[in-house]
Amino acid sequence: MSHQPPLPTLSAADPEIANLVEAEARRQHDKIRMIASENYVSQAVLEATGTVLTNKYSEGYAGRRYYEGQQVIDQVENLTIDRAKAVFGVDHANVQPYSGSPANLAVYLALAKPGDTIMGMALPDGGHLTHGWTVSATGKWFNAVRYGVRKETGRVDFDQVRELAREHRPKLIFAGGTAIPRTIDFATFAEIAREVDAVLVADIAHIAGLVAGGAHPSPVGHAPIITTTTHKTLRGPRGAMIMTEAEHAKAIDKAVFPGLQGGPHNSTTAAIAVALGEAAGPDFRDYAHGVVANAKALADALLEHGFDLVSGGTDNHLILADLTSKEIGGKPAAQALDRAGIELNYNTVPFDPRKPFDPSGIRIGTAALTTRGLRPEHQPRIAEWIDRVVTATARGDESVIDTVAAEVGELLANFPMPGWVR
Repeated sequence: MSHQPPLPTLSAADPEIANLVEAEARRQHDKIRMIASENYVSQAVLEATGTVLTNKYSEGYAGRRYYEGQQVIDQVENLTIDRAKAVFGVDHANVQPYSGSPANLAVYLALAKPGDTIMGMALPDGGHLTHGWTVSATGKWFNAVRYGVRKETGRVDFDQVRELAREHRPKLIFAGGTAIPRTIDFATFAEIAREVDAVLVADIAHIAGLVAGGAHPSPVGHAPIITTTTHKTLRGPRGAMIMTEAEHAKAIDKAVFPGLQGGPHNSTTAAIAVALGEAAGPDFRDYAHGVVANAKALADALLEHGFDLVSGGTDNHLILADLTSKEIGGKPAAQALDRAGIELNYNTVPFDPRKPFDPSGIRIGTAALTTRGLRPEHQPRIAEWIDRVVTATARGDESVIDTVAAEVGELLANFPMPGWVR
């Protein structure tokens, strides 16, 4: 059993790191990975991230670099841009941001000034730190107005969004977040943004793969600026992209470089190209729809076990469960599930009375398990495992954990993992 591609040189040069890589690969193989922001990349993406492209420094953009020797790098970046434009149907793509948060910061730098009013979803309701939350630089540097969800439905309160937008006239409105289990209504967000002359920014970091695969409506045509990470449901490396209508291309490019960062990580750019190439194929479309089918099946099964799901279910890859009725906090539940071979994360839920580091909820995702090949018929068993562990842990009984871990391992033995060969 070993990491793929093999690591013979690393093992000889630095066995300590090599052993840790192997241990992480084994851990990823042996657990049902259900953190909604994680996935498995293909071996081709893994190989692209470890090439000699990492040796090259490339400040600037194709044809306008500050260092020589860019003949090949320019081709890599242009190919990645072309693939992004084709997959998402956009006018312009910048593939240089190092991660999702810097991508969002570039939007602020391009279109706003410190002290300007911006609007985004509140973090406890499912938004992202960089949409103006208090502890983020975006909440400190800008006048952040925050919208939320309706308590009775768990869905975005568009009456509140419209009312706040009319009152505060924000320069930017962010749609999207990190714990939104329902379809994002980009058209309604766009209507409100037009009414108050704001620029709508769609942060599709979580759902980019679903958008690419036709399993979630696209923000293209509604949001003139779209930011996304390239991992999560898109199954690429840890990177980001900003996609825009033509009128914003120059400002966004200038904000990324030289505004926020130096040279791009060229091996990551190549790996993004590989992932986008995969996303353009028919198999990826099946995958994206499979992610949603698995999430819906899992949500239905959890409901049968008495779980309280925010919004009552899911339309995408993500489920948010409030464990209050299970008489346990999200953190101890998540930690117990991890010991039982089920990896997910504790998470705040809307109107959560508990603290963020010890919240009431857990967030569950189906992107990675779908990559492994698990299907809707496997979800009732996973829900039963989750229920057994959560119920037992709430009673202070840990005897079930080892049993569930063994059952999880038995199931996963039948589903290979990219990057690990038994």
